[in-house]
Amino acid sequence: MSDLSHTPTDISGHPDVAEMRERYARVAGARQTVAVDGLILLTGLYTAISPWVVHFHTQPGITVNNLIVGITMVVMALGLTLAGEKMLRLSWTIVAMGIWMIISPWVVTAGHGAPAGIIWNNCLIGGIACVLGLAATAMVRTAGRSTPTK
Repeated sequence: MSDLSHTPTDISGHPDVAEMRERYARVAGARQTVAVDGLILLTGLYTAISPWVVHFHTQPGITVNNLIVGITMVVMALGLTLAGEKMLRLSWTIVAMGIWMIISPWVVTAGHGAPAGIIWNNCLIGGIACVLGLAATAMVRTAGRSTPTK
């Protein structure tokens, strides 16, 4: 019979230990990346539908702005999720979209001023997008440092 005892085994002498550790680190990092990409996707979806949620869809300028930025954010999140290696360096654009969302109520509605609901909504969306974009960019920078150069 084989030994079925549950004593810890030292695998430091295993020939594939470096590869196993690298794979484990990659899988652990992928979980965080998927979580951030998913939150960016949800932020983009909310941005696109926010004119109808907050009831400012009667103002066409800011409605079109939020719809375009929201769809762009969703496309960026899908790109980061599905083709992450190719789009990782574009994660900073989420920060730029967040900054635009913060200033857009004053820029887009400059002639007649924006109601408080639009300002609060877009500033909240913009702040969340900035934080998520900075988190995605930080993950890219960390991943870039940990990969060995050949």
